[in-house]
Amino acid sequence: MKRSPCARAVAAAVLVLWICPVVCAAPALGPSGLQREVVFSNYSQLASGPELLRRTLSPLDALQVQQALAQSGRQLQTQSLNLAEERFILYVPAQAPLFGYALLVFVPPWDDARLPQGWSEVLDRYGMIFVSAARSGNDQNVTARREPLALLAAYNVMQRYPVAAARVFVAGFSGGSRVAMRLALAYPDLFRGALLNAGSDPLGARGAIQPPAELFSQLQSSSRLIYLTGDRDLALAGDAESIASMHKWCVFNIGSHVALGRSHEAASAAALDGALQTLLAADPPDEAKLASCRTGITAEVNSQLDKVQALLAAGNRSAAQRLLTETDRYFGGLAAPRSVELQNALSTP
Repeated sequence: MKRSPCARAVAAAVLVLWICPVVCAAPALGPSGLQREVVFSNYSQLASGPELLRRTLSPLDALQVQQALAQSGRQLQTQSLNLAEERFILYVPAQAPLFGYALLVFVPPWDDARLPQGWSEVLDRYGMIFVSAARSGNDQNVTARREPLALLAAYNVMQRYPVAAARVFVAGFSGGSRVAMRLALAYPDLFRGALLNAGSDPLGARGAIQPPAELFSQLQSSSRLIYLTGDRDLALAGDAESIASMHKWCVFNIGSHVALGRSHEAASAAALDGALQTLLAADPPDEAKLASCRTGITAEVNSQLDKVQALLAAGNRSAAQRLLTETDRYFGGLAAPRSVELQNALSTP
């Protein structure tokens, strides 16, 4: 049955209202294809020094930085970068998906801004924008450059193109993959997942730090981590340790791909295709399993902090401080705010 022009107009209006929460806040479509030497100009509070401090350091480490700055009469920089001096590479598929582009922010181990060979065709298939910064390699400072460069790249691309917020991901290769993992943990409200290509760490004292509890809960509920490493790459053993660690900390939405015949090298187009398919097909974790796991962690945190409090009450301040420091390194943001309160009590004569 044919619909009248009026009926068609109403249907179109309904469709626009349905799509708008996802993509209509974005500006008109920018240029497509490969763009080099791109300059961005917009800053985001997410990349500010105080926010990076809050999200990426353990609570007691962040407290020490704040105290050291206060004692020296200095303040933490709001933004550590001058974007006018930074350059990015940007690849935008020619065909914009109906519900908005996906976005892959790539942290490299090298200093030049490049698109790995063969990736453009795969990005086209998935309607995925690629962005990566120059001078963001392994020799650069993680907190002052590599992390804010990735965050500001994501923010600026989302200002220029209609990007679906639920399809924003961070990726990296080798040392860049480790930075990508830190960003995925600390910014689950921006990055809905990560593609970790040949580089990962365990969670806790020897690896990445758990962010504040509300962010970590969001990571557990709605983020997806994909590990992609060659079968001849020594980093594969690190992936196994990292995945086991994630499961221990109730991060279950994980996929793992092993690229046959590959050593320590960026993913091939075929391997990238398979990994992105898994990344984009995320299923929510089992809520009962997640709730049970979280209960166990909460009990463990409280037990450790109760021991610290008991040592403090008994006047054994040195033992209390040692245990609190160990607890902070192991549980990160999951021990706050109580860990910070105990530290303040220990710091009071």
